[in-house]
Amino acid sequence: MATRRTKQRAVVKVLDLTPVDVEGPVRRSSRNALVPKRLQYSPEDSPAETPRKKVRTKTHDDIISQQKKQDPKEEDSDVENSDVEHDGHQGLSAYELERLENIRQNQAFLSSINLFQATEEFKQLTRPKPSQRGLMRSQAPAKEVLPARKSLRLQKKEAEILTLPPEPKGTLIYEPSTPPKKPPGPLPMDLINMEEGSKLPSQLPKLCSEKSTEERKVVLNLKEYRSALKNMRINEDRVAKVVKDRIFSAAFHPCTSTLLMAAGDKWGKVGLWKLDGGWGHDGVLLFEPHTRPVGCMAFSRAHAMHLLSLSYDGSLRCMDVEKAVFEDVYDIEDGLKTFDFMSHDCLTLVVGSWYGDVAIVDRRTPGNSHESLHSLDPKTLRCVSVHPVQKQYFAVSESKVVSIYDSRCLKKKNSQAVSQLQGHSLSISSAYFSPCTGNRVLTSCMDNNIRIYDTSTMTTNSPLLTSIRQDMQTGRWLSKISAVWDPKQEGCFAAANMLKPRRVQVFHETGQLQHTFTDDENLNTVLPVVAFHPTKNALLGGNSSGRLHVFTD
Repeated sequence: MATRRTKQRAVVKVLDLTPVDVEGPVRRSSRNALVPKRLQYSPEDSPAETPRKKVRTKTHDDIISQQKKQDPKEEDSDVENSDVEHDGHQGLSAYELERLENIRQNQAFLSSINLFQATEEFKQLTRPKPSQRGLMRSQAPAKEVLPARKSLRLQKKEAEILTLPPEPKGTLIYEPSTPPKKPPGPLPMDLINMEEGSKLPSQLPKLCSEKSTEERKVVLNLKEYRSALKNMRINEDRVAKVVKDRIFSAAFHPCTSTLLMAAGDKWGKVGLWKLDGGWGHDGVLLFEPHTRPVGCMAFSRAHAMHLLSLSYDGSLRCMDVEKAVFEDVYDIEDGLKTFDFMSHDCLTLVVGSWYGDVAIVDRRTPGNSHESLHSLDPKTLRCVSVHPVQKQYFAVSESKVVSIYDSRCLKKKNSQAVSQLQGHSLSISSAYFSPCTGNRVLTSCMDNNIRIYDTSTMTTNSPLLTSIRQDMQTGRWLSKISAVWDPKQEGCFAAANMLKPRRVQVFHETGQLQHTFTDDENLNTVLPVVAFHPTKNALLGGNSSGRLHVFTD
């Protein structure tokens, strides 16, 4: 019986093999390499594949005997039959060649089932296109094709000697890029989206003279209100391009037989859109009473044929459909920002400017000037809102605070506020009294918060009730997001959202979310400007391309 030491010596003897010197580099065959794995989508019955033969693993003795028998002629023949191809893939191993063949076969298989074409068609179907209803795109004039420029040096011609023009004498006249302001006085209601000389539709005065006969006297509870919101839908016919550029303001007409809306854009245009209307471009009529952004507009609650619009160019006009003119209500050099009605007959207004001034305007007074002017904030002023019951009070969103003033106690400077709404850390986009009682004030601030304050007692510092976190960073190409009350439901308001998919959310004053308006096909843009219909279940939203989106039942 062999001992452990003799076994170890035997193992050493077997492993002690002296390698044989071979002249030149040893050529390694690829047949001993690992078999590459097939790709997942390779066809199993591919005619290009050849069956593999089983290769016996060579022992050390076989290698030695083969090297002894090999002569130079056999080496040359082996080189000719090597795995290196000479058909354009020189230097590639058999594994790389087989991989390229698999890729080619997979692409051929995908092409045979038209997968690439189906993918492109799916992309086209899933990419929503903006609504083509409303204003038609203006056709750009065809560019003049100039002859190709040729080098005079290559044509062996001498260069032309050019002389510099004489330097201009006198003062240079600066021409502003914005169009000049409209002249004061009444302007005719000329349609700029129709042929020159086109008249207003005959149905428009009749529709605008219609007063709201439906008033909601029964207050819905939150469950019934949520049910009414869920029944409001949007479709392709409820999206239309009403103005040419970004929407800054929008409003519903109070009529109930149909939906009539107005929108103001960046360059002073005002558009009217009758849903399912047969006039203009899909029910859209376009006018140009201003030359700068239309920052605020509202239909008169006492005179349904009057639409008041205010522009940054310093003009406040009233569209009188009966007279077919834009009357001049108030006019300064520039910088008007917002206004609101201070009387139930809508003839007295409070108007705010960018420079922190508030003007009291009476439309019954001849001319286009103010009754009194008061300096409130030295920096800026962005929104004014009048109390719906006690009309002497109005809220002003100043730099970082909302102040409530009494119009009976105003001074030219340093007026004392009745109450203040503190807690804002950045500029305030808007501040509105609740539409029925005025016991709440809704503010939208650039610190990404929507706040609701209690103004039922008009204390020195009104208490904060609710704060809702909301992204307000719209950037320079979108209008500022402003939360607005629903005039039909006390304590509920709507605001746009920057999240995707795009949406408009309705909240209760307690911060509870009531409903979210979304639609994958017809709502693919942010709607910073929103407004509720005063009596019907309808909500509109305006975007930066001049389109109005309407949700209604």
